[in-house]
Amino acid sequence: MDDQPLVRAGFRMLVDSQPDLRVLVEAGDGRQAVDALTRTHVDVVLMDIRMPVLDGVAATRELLQVDPLTRVLVLTTFDLDDYVLSAVAAGASGFLLKDAEPEELLAAIRTVHSGEAVVAASSTRRLLAHVAPLLRGDVEAAPGDQFPAGDGTPARGRGSAAELDGLTTREREVLELMARGLSNSEIAEHLVLGQSTVKTHVGRVLDKTGSRDRVQAVVLAYRTGLVHPEDDAGGG
Repeated sequence: MDDQPLVRAGFRMLVDSQPDLRVLVEAGDGRQAVDALTRTHVDVVLMDIRMPVLDGVAATRELLQVDPLTRVLVLTTFDLDDYVLSAVAAGASGFLLKDAEPEELLAAIRTVHSGEAVVAASSTRRLLAHVAPLLRGDVEAAPGDQFPAGDGTPARGRGSAAELDGLTTREREVLELMARGLSNSEIAEHLVLGQSTVKTHVGRVLDKTGSRDRVQAVVLAYRTGLVHPEDDAGGG
């Protein structure tokens, strides 16, 4: 979803060149995007942040209310600007800079589709440092900023640790490391586990907390106080 026809054409050519990917819908503004995606389910949406009529943040919020199973990958010019933070708060599964290489974009689409987050580990701590005060209720949320609860419903302010009661000790450890920005392979190395075992634990964390993807699970970890932005982040 982008307001520039040439950009959309480029994305379509790139995506359609892949045997496992296909463009089903495209739109030139946020309202067109939501209307089109209300009629047609897609697995992953490439969402430009700055669009006319309805911006990418509002479009993401509306879209996920209609179809919570869709995953949104935000495309932005600036790393971690306020729009990106708001998009993640609205439920986006990650973000990618517009100047990323084509291979990075394709990898990001597949990563988001698999339930992983597309937020570089180096950015995770900065991202949550921005939104954590809102998650804890230390400051007033901006209008429209809704940080999804574990069950997918909007939530504001402090969460309850009881939301994590269904997790085993190991699953809590995995969630904490996810929240610190570690990838599955890094979690496996840290806990001395096989990557397939970690993947199973991550899947159970998402299922038990009702999180759509890793980003929402990480938000939950901060909102419930399992981790704090001042904690040292692991990983690259």
